[in-house]
Amino acid sequence: MTKREPVDLLVIGGGINGAGIARDAAGRGLKVLLCEKDDLAQGTSSRSGKYIHGGLRYLEYYEFRLVREALTEREVLLKAAPHIIWPMRLVLPHSPEQRPAWLIRLGLFLYDHLGKRETLPGCRRIDLVRDPEGAIMRGEFKTGFEYSDCWVDDARLVVLNAIDARDRGATILTRMAAVSARREKGLWQVDLKGVEGARRVEARVLVNAAGPWVQEVLGQVSGVNSTRRIRLVKGSHIVVPKFWDGPHAYLFQNDDKRVIFVNPYQDNLCLIGTTDIPYEGRPEDVAIDEREIDYLLAVVNRYSKRELKRSDIIQGFSGVRPLYDDNAANPSAVTRDYVFDIDGGEGQAPLLSVFGGKITTYRKLAEHALQKLSSHFPKMSGDWTGSAHLPGGDLNGAASFAAFVDQLGTRHGWLSAPLARHYARLYGSMAHGLLDGTTSMNDLGRHFGGLLYEREIAYLREAEWAQTAEDILERRTKHGLHLTPSEIEAVRAYLKGWMHG
Repeated sequence: MTKREPVDLLVIGGGINGAGIARDAAGRGLKVLLCEKDDLAQGTSSRSGKYIHGGLRYLEYYEFRLVREALTEREVLLKAAPHIIWPMRLVLPHSPEQRPAWLIRLGLFLYDHLGKRETLPGCRRIDLVRDPEGAIMRGEFKTGFEYSDCWVDDARLVVLNAIDARDRGATILTRMAAVSARREKGLWQVDLKGVEGARRVEARVLVNAAGPWVQEVLGQVSGVNSTRRIRLVKGSHIVVPKFWDGPHAYLFQNDDKRVIFVNPYQDNLCLIGTTDIPYEGRPEDVAIDEREIDYLLAVVNRYSKRELKRSDIIQGFSGVRPLYDDNAANPSAVTRDYVFDIDGGEGQAPLLSVFGGKITTYRKLAEHALQKLSSHFPKMSGDWTGSAHLPGGDLNGAASFAAFVDQLGTRHGWLSAPLARHYARLYGSMAHGLLDGTTSMNDLGRHFGGLLYEREIAYLREAEWAQTAEDILERRTKHGLHLTPSEIEAVRAYLKGWMHG
């Protein structure tokens, strides 16, 4: 292992918080290295409910500061990445057994006015008997409310932050675990180990953004004790065919005071979730169970005329939320806010650990983390991410996403409309780089099925750290939902041939 110049910041964890901190720090002029033991967003950050939202139900727990910050971030992120984040209207049928109408109206009024709502329309009352949004509803639900939030491709949000960090000088190492860290002569000596070997890195500051593994990094890697703890809460989702017309989503109240989101997904599919169950196993082993499937189906079938069955389920997945332990008895009431713990006295290299957080507030979390560390880097520049696009988000100056799709289709007239929209949606203005030098469908190479061509696989391997079929089909894209088992196997064989070729 050769001796290298110390990095300013070594970030452990390639989820949304780690990638966001690495991006922010690199943009301030710091020398940054991020290591992730698996793939980017392989854990919690690709298994979320895929919303950029204030968290309407958090108002019931008086989390006003968190909701205000999240609502403000909703507008910031919508402007930063309009290719992977877009507005969503949600229909909330009124169920008086759960919450009185006046309480819902009050909550939605606060939701509309707590944050800086600039572009998203406000809430409105709707007639579920007459309005088209009520077409799927059972007859007993006659009144509803409609409000705004935003949808996000969560895994791509992580990757875009990592790309921006790299473009600003950071080193991103995937499948490279931090196995030990110790303080020596005012620096952290960190040993990394991965499939391509081992290396030692010196760092002035260590950031532990390992999500569900934050306590493991504290105890087993760095040997540091902390009084703060996380609670692991499992959230599961199912994917079924979409069973209503229109681009809107639904929010269904359950009699346990929880709410279930029913969202359009991948054009013709529907994403339903999430559950909230205490989890004590290894985060790597999390999986949806039979009780959760029954729970999600029961909530939807209480409201919908179209009764969902197990045979409708195309996919199920689970994530582990690493929530800051505030001693709440009910997992649904545990705060979604974030807390920092900084270890290190005078003359010691600091360790900043991140507890909790939610995908909506990741940018603000990263900004706050760098502010906490500012005394250690007096020459670094100030806050900058609040007005910066994420990679691809400038849309080449197009006035809207739809206008950019038209622009991309005009520039590459041989692309089919679905393929132009796919590239625009995932890559924004970076799609021009993916298509650079192509003049016909033949230039995209082998067709693997659906909208997946060899050219995109090569791009993801070269530009986005993708190595396995899961990296490509599940996280960088959602092609896996649209390919047959034999087509997926063909992608696996192709990648294996590439690795050994």
